[in-house]
Amino acid sequence: MKLTGERPMEGATPDSLLALHDAGYREVIARIGEGRVLDVGCGVGTETARFCGPGRQVVGVDYSAETAVLAGKEFGPGGPRGAAATFTAMDGARLGFAGASFNWVCSSHIIEHFTGPETHAAELARVTKDDGSAFVITPNRPADFENPFHVYLFEAAELASLLRLFFEDVEVLGLEGDDVLKADFAARRSSGEKLLKLDVFDLRRRLPRAWHVWSYEHALPLVYRMLGSKSTGIGSGLDDSHFFITDEIRDTTPVLFAIARRPRRFPEH
Repeated sequence: MKLTGERPMEGATPDSLLALHDAGYREVIARIGEGRVLDVGCGVGTETARFCGPGRQVVGVDYSAETAVLAGKEFGPGGPRGAAATFTAMDGARLGFAGASFNWVCSSHIIEHFTGPETHAAELARVTKDDGSAFVITPNRPADFENPFHVYLFEAAELASLLRLFFEDVEVLGLEGDDVLKADFAARRSSGEKLLKLDVFDLRRRLPRAWHVWSYEHALPLVYRMLGSKSTGIGSGLDDSHFFITDEIRDTTPVLFAIARRPRRFPEH
């Protein structure tokens, strides 16, 4: 798969962003037990496979059929990684599962990709068992980098408000970074802002979004090559140990980590 900026890729995405995803899954894994696990937006399956363990049936879904097939080949039963997850292609706003069919549901860095995020939140609640939990991990809007794939960003209160439409019990925490991590983010943000200043006519906001996405997809690999590893953070060695959970969310907190329990049930029409 090629780097587009839509999903992280080992060896092509800055280490701190890979660590950010690793840390989110680490925190989900620490909060789940046995049962059926659903990972919505599984990508190439690297993180989904971490859910595999005794007493768990793990399913990963992605909107891209090509990506789901690649994940299955690598992390499915009989694959080279020794994992036993199953993968399929589905729309995160129209999941093809029966209601209340999963004990644990994970949505990591997916909800910000929906123009109507309430449809995704509703589906998470629908497939979560009454005594189960859903986990929603998403960038904290004030701290996010500019990314055309991120079309709906949240602050903590906004995310809690949305999820409470579909779950009775919602807790929003922060996934915070230490000083080393923050320095890495600040350096990459500075480099990015310098590049954005080259867009003196603000064309990325004036042109159709499809054009902006296309230019971003094709420019990002070139920019990373031009800047080199020192500026992009690729090969920095930063890992998930530089992230920790906190209930003190600030504008600089990179990520929101929501735990949603007791899904609301609505009459079917």
